[in-house]
Amino acid sequence: MDPPPVGARRRATGQTFNTVSTRTSVSDEDEHYVSTYTQRTEFQNTVESSRTSMLVIGALTALAFLTRFYKINNPDEVVFDEVHFGKFASYYILGEYYFDVHPPFAKLMLGAAGWFAGFDGNFQFENIGDSYTNNHVPYVGIRALPAAFGALTVPIVYATMKESGYSTIVSAFSAILILLDNAHIAQSRLILLDAQLVFFIALTIYAYIRFRKLRYQEFTSEWWTWLALTGVFLACSLGSKMVGLFTFFTIGTAVAVDLWDLLDIKKGHTMEHFTRHFLARAVGLIILPAVIYLSFFWVHFATLPKSGSGDNFMGPAFQETLKGNEMLLNSQEIRYYDVVIMKHKETKVYLHSHEERYPLKYEDGRISSQGQQVTGYGHNDTNNYWQIIPTKALPATGRGRAVNHDDVIQLLHVSTQTLLSTHDVASPLMPTNQEFTTQPKDNPTNYNDTLFQMHLIDGNPGQLWKTKSGYFRLIHVPTRVSMWTHTKALPDWAFKQQEINGNKNALDKTATWFVEQILSGEDEEEFQARTSLIKAAEPKKMNFFKKFYQLQMLMLQHNAGLTASHPYASNPINWPFLISGISFWTDAKDQRQIYLIGNIIGWWACTIALSVYVGILGADLLARRRDIQPIPDPVRNRLWNNAGLFVIGWAYHYFPFFLMNRQLFIHHYLPAHLFSALAAGAVLNFIASESVNYPISIRGRLTRLRPTQYSDIGPKALAAVVGLTIAMIGMLIFISPLTYGTPGLDGESVNRRRILNTWTLHFAAKKTDYGA
Repeated sequence: MDPPPVGARRRATGQTFNTVSTRTSVSDEDEHYVSTYTQRTEFQNTVESSRTSMLVIGALTALAFLTRFYKINNPDEVVFDEVHFGKFASYYILGEYYFDVHPPFAKLMLGAAGWFAGFDGNFQFENIGDSYTNNHVPYVGIRALPAAFGALTVPIVYATMKESGYSTIVSAFSAILILLDNAHIAQSRLILLDAQLVFFIALTIYAYIRFRKLRYQEFTSEWWTWLALTGVFLACSLGSKMVGLFTFFTIGTAVAVDLWDLLDIKKGHTMEHFTRHFLARAVGLIILPAVIYLSFFWVHFATLPKSGSGDNFMGPAFQETLKGNEMLLNSQEIRYYDVVIMKHKETKVYLHSHEERYPLKYEDGRISSQGQQVTGYGHNDTNNYWQIIPTKALPATGRGRAVNHDDVIQLLHVSTQTLLSTHDVASPLMPTNQEFTTQPKDNPTNYNDTLFQMHLIDGNPGQLWKTKSGYFRLIHVPTRVSMWTHTKALPDWAFKQQEINGNKNALDKTATWFVEQILSGEDEEEFQARTSLIKAAEPKKMNFFKKFYQLQMLMLQHNAGLTASHPYASNPINWPFLISGISFWTDAKDQRQIYLIGNIIGWWACTIALSVYVGILGADLLARRRDIQPIPDPVRNRLWNNAGLFVIGWAYHYFPFFLMNRQLFIHHYLPAHLFSALAAGAVLNFIASESVNYPISIRGRLTRLRPTQYSDIGPKALAAVVGLTIAMIGMLIFISPLTYGTPGLDGESVNRRRILNTWTLHFAAKKTDYGA
């Protein structure tokens, strides 16, 4: 409602406060009067609004739990990526080390949920379709965790919009876009990570908005609390999945804009004031999240002390920290004159040689040395035996006979009594690399060509070479090439074994080898004593930060390496339009399936809203270039700052996927969809709101002053919201058999739910107007 006139006391002087005035400013008395009235009215509205909000938020939360927990026991089989994340939960319970490309926080919570539910960890989630019921797995208790997080995301979205100043209707609209979305529901009901990720991203945005609302109460306890909570939730987002890094970028951009404003000397900000704010944000949004993020990995390592499936991904020093690890139990010092078997770390072939020679001429016309072949062989036989020959004087006995990091050695091929050699001759399959061959033991053609430096990976001076754990590169002394192999097979003249050649990139990570076994030593009595030692097998220690850094680098490396094709992988350009989904699970007997796809009405509404937002700002910028101001400054500021934060969040969580070469799926869009739902509410408010509680000034003239609740929307807009909600409910129910995996559908029913012909649904009828 409008305020009464500025005062009867002013009517006597003929001064009235009109909704349209030619005055360029309002007097202090007018401003004080309107401010007082506005505060009183807003207090009354706040009391009424809070009651309504409590009812709305209660209803939204109840419906969110209902949609996420409805038939959560169906199916009672392993679904899609439960084969991975359920397995990881079991590893936490068993304490067996594993490797994954995602940070551990969300998986730790799944492990804790399984432990509380009574899961013993012995079920290994090997295949999609494996029965939980037959194996007595309390899977519902584990699924309940992501389901609860998915349900709680809905009221957080509502609260975020309310804290941003939007009305109950607009706030509920954004929440409903998440509440009634089939993709969010399906993803939340399974043992997966995305529900936790989206929940903590939503909490991060909520906390930051609460923090920004206190900008005029800076450095108070409440201000510090919301700043710290923003940092905590940032760490939880990143700790759930690496996608949380995009949330850091979102908040970082908002903070950068905020700090830029604080740097403005025209606003009376001193450098001391700016520095205090900068340091506060550095502590709350960088240092605190970093400490919490590190703590997730500390708990991760502490919870997994035993050897497990992830050992081979880690370096030798790391593996020796795990109880029962093969390297810890079997690693032995290697000494000169030991006969050993060497294996390539990447391809698992043995270093091998035999009497056959390279052909004089290759198919491409190149000439070889016609020397003895050196190859990589996948099976163990006597032609894999090599003796380590010293190139320096050795003591008669003692540790001086052990091989050390960076020692120069020769390798004698036992069965042919020839020395490993390489020279400046092109290898058979790779003309850019050097050929590996052998030379006679007693009279090598070129002694220097048989000299190799044994360089331990991450080795230190004086470090001993060991079996299993002693990963090494064999670097040729004269030419500095590194012994290397690759998977392409040699022709029939080499029995299709792998080529061994000299890689000019001596530090190539794939040029890594290890000694699998010591067969014998020069002093057999001493050798037998060495091999019969019973080790206590106490795990070794390794600095936490070294372990963290190694794991972090491996996570990034393997994440980027997920490039294999997948039938349900999709391009990011398709995601906002729901061009395709993912088949999570099928049951051929009852023709049931779970197909991850969003509520097409809600997703398209969000996509349209984002387009409208860009159009609004573009048109406004063009108009202002011509000194036309179609949007009042307060409304414009709201579009740039609040709605802009949501759109920036959407962009950060969407566009980076276009730069990735790894496997991508539609569920990667769920965080971006969260931001698009928030932006859709902001756009709806702009289009449909009747008034704002700020004086609106165009070219210096006061045109309107209405201290009513911000973001009221008219009956037409309300009807549109109701209509869209009803349509989303209808779509949710219509697609629900694909979301919940029940009931089964005949072919014609499947085809009817195939809204776009790009949806690859199972059990569709072969001949139908919809296509098969």
